[in-house]
Parts: sequence; C-alpha cells; structure tokens
Amino acid sequence: MKKIALFMPYGSVGGMERVAYSFYQYYKKKNYKVIGIKIIGEESDIINFGDDEIIISKKDFSAYSKFERLKFYLSIPGKLADIIKSEKIDYTISFGDMANCFSALTRTKEKKIASIHAVKSIEMANNSLMDRFFKLSYKTIYKRLWKVVAISNAIKEDLLANFNYKFDNLDVIYNPHDIESIALLSKEPLENDFEQDLFDDNNVILFLGRLTIQKSPWHLINAYAISKFKDQTKLVFIGDGNQDVIDFLEKQIKELGLEDRIHFLGRKNNPYKYLVRAKVLAMSSLYEGTPNVIVEAIALDTPIITSNCTDGIKEMMIFEQNEEIRGLVITDSGVISPSFNTEKIEIPQDYILNIEEEQYQKGLDYLQDNYLEITGMLKDNKDELLKKFRIEKTAESYIN
Repeated sequence: MKKIALFMPYGSVGGMERVAYSFYQYYKKKNYKVIGIKIIGEESDIINFGDDEIIISKKDFSAYSKFERLKFYLSIPGKLADIIKSEKIDYTISFGDMANCFSALTRTKEKKIASIHAVKSIEMANNSLMDRFFKLSYKTIYKRLWKVVAISNAIKEDLLANFNYKFDNLDVIYNPHDIESIALLSKEPLENDFEQDLFDDNNVILFLGRLTIQKSPWHLINAYAISKFKDQTKLVFIGDGNQDVIDFLEKQIKELGLEDRIHFLGRKNNPYKYLVRAKVLAMSSLYEGTPNVIVEAIALDTPIITSNCTDGIKEMMIFEQNEEIRGLVITDSGVISPSFNTEKIEIPQDYILNIEEEQYQKGLDYLQDNYLEITGMLKDNKDELLKKFRIEKTAESYIN
C-alpha cells in the first residue's frame, strides 16, 4: 500500500490547500495511506484531515519574534523528517515554495514531489529576503526533488526563462478537480434567507477567493462602479483575507457610494453552491498560476471575466473560441481583459480609475451583453475544457 504525505504551510481555504484536500480524498478512495502535514494548524482552518492530520505548530508565524521564527524555520526539516520516517512515507507532495524547500532539506529517502502554483517572476517582483532564498533554492536544493510540478506551461516557461532552472525534474501537471463532487456540492441549499434573496434573480457578479494584494479586488470594484449593468446586478465577495486590503475596500466602496450593491459574505466551507447560482465569476488578479476557481466555474456552467493575469489563463479558458475584440479576448468560457499594471504590487493610494479598469468594465459588459451566446459555448465545450483537470488523470501523474 502506498503511503503519501501532503505537506503544506496552512489549512486555509486557498487554492493550494484545496488541491491538497482533493488529493487526500482521491488517494483515500484508492486505499492509500494518506496524512496531511501542516506547518501551522489553527482552529479556524477550513481544510482539515481529521485523524490523518499532523500539525508541526499551533502558533502562527506572526506570533513569533524574528529570532523565534528563525529558530522555528530551522527546526522544521528535522521535525518533518521525523514524521516521514515514523509514518514510513513513500511519497511527500509539498505545496508552495516554503513547503517545497523544507521537503528538499529533509534528506529522507521517499520520493519528494514539489508543486509551484504561480508565475514567480511576478510574485517575487518585490525581491524580499524570503524571495531571494526561494530563488536560490531553484538553483540548488530543488535538484534533490524527485519531481517538480508546474501547474501550467506558463509557470514552467517562467522558471526556465527567468530563473535559469536547469534540473531535469520539471513537469507540467494541471491542478486536479473532482468534477462530480463539485457538481454534487453545488446542489446544497444556501445558509439563510438573506443569501437566498441575494442570489435569487441570477444577477450576482461573484468574486471567490482571498482578499489580498495579489487578487487586487479594488480593480473589480472600480470597473463594476462604471458598468452599465451596475443597477441590475450585485457584486458579492466570498473569502477572507488581508485586513489592510479589507479596510481599503470598505473605504473605496463608501467613496463610490456602492454600499447597497456590494456584499461581503466571508469565508465559506462550500463555495460551489454560490458559484453555481452566480451569473458571472469575476477575477481581477495581478498574477496567478492556474486558478482553481476558473475550472470550478466551467464545471458549473458559470461564465468568467478575468484579467490576463498569466498565460495559464488562456490554457484554461480556450478550447476552440479565441477571438480578440477591441483588446478583449473572447473564449469558450468567458472574457479575458488586459493585465493590470504589476510594476508596484501594493495597495493603491487612491481610487482613481485607470485604463485597465475601463477595459475590464468593457469585458464585464460584453459578457453580459452576449450572455446566452457565451454560456452556450461554455456548455457545448465544457467536457473538452475540463479533460486535463480531471483528478483521475492529475493525481496519478504526480506519483507515477
């Protein structure tokens, strides 16, 4: 029987953690022994592995002093190695740079599979101390890994071109999705009458994800504020996030007079029952890998408006339809608007509308003007769009 460890920094509801949990469910069904290892485990975690969970620390990184944090970092490879040896693990699958590096440093003998989930030349543009360490790791300790998975061709090409990645262990495997489970979960009822009324008329523009600088939700709000469909729709945010970002959004919404049109529902255990009821999924990220929520929207026949936050977006959204109209890319599953400026990855200083937001608004309005046509294309080509993301293919590709 194969014994697999899934190793991640946190148990929050981000994309990487959802991928880990999809693996957990799939491998358990295959009767493999599977454990989930979290560097930090908190009571508020959405992703949990029950009796199969091992937590290295219940104290968040932010609660450590600089010296304590360094000491904790240095202890992690040894603690991880002890777990791998005691559980007799055959494969360790790690999620994200931090987990990848600690896995590479254990020097244990199991097959180590690392995964990279974003275009790193953009994500590491600020060149922090941690960024510099991760960049160095691509040239050194990543050679110890049995397999390094880039979740899109765009991410792989970025590593080769911008980080001079030279090891022959780099592969492209798309994120796994249990399409049947997504469809089943989407049938659950909403939580209360307020949510039911909110989603009742199929007029919700839905943002689903963490409220962070990377996701730059202020761009979506500025574009929504000038949409010709503003008075016929509502903008709903599902997800938690960075408090500084949330504070900025609240001030922005008040400044734009949109308090009665925009709603924050917080973090949800089952986002699919909201996604299936939304008219449109809206993404405004500065950068991404292959966002899980796009696959989930396709699976639930919900068309998408997104910024061109990575070439991986086109890999996901295009099967046959690929037409450019006034700077917008029209695809089988929705509309892609030009990318937002990533020279400064930070919260903006004001609420002034920019040209990329105007383009995004045009994409949002185009999608609603041509809603029946685009949803028809999405339904016709859904099976082909989803083929490369099915968990039966991707989960096996990781360990074979």
